Amino acid sequence: MHSAVGRRKRAVAVATLLEGEVTKGIVVNGLPVEDYFHSQTKVTEALAPLAIAREKWSEGEMDHWRVKVEGGGLSGQAGAISLSLARTLVKVDPTLRTALRKGGLLTRDPREKERRKYGLKKARKAPQFSKR
Repeated sequence: MHSAVGRRKRAVAVATLLEGEVTKGIVVNGLPVEDYFHSQTKVTEALAPLAIAREKWSEGEMDHWRVKVEGGGLSGQAGAISLSLARTLVKVDPTLRTALRKGGLLTRDPREKERRKYGLKKARKAPQFSKR
């Protein structure tokens, strides 16, 4: 059983590869990944590391995944899941590292929303200035 953490924006995901498990598929917070993300593009983004891994591994060898994700929105969660899956795959098979690195799947995206400062309407937007 291998697991790793992935983060994106405010979302945090922990992916666990289960060995010898009866249930097949990728389960996110107790739901199949297709039911959790209603958009196919988000499913594709979240499972991008598995697509690269399937080129090297035989079909059905890494089909037992349990992912727990919290915080952020669906876009951030998809990115967090992608990073956690990629990090777990590298733990299982270090030869996948170069392929995942080329795909940009092992890089943590540091962009987060800037906090709102007091006296301002948003992070940087000031109220309208009136001279008189």
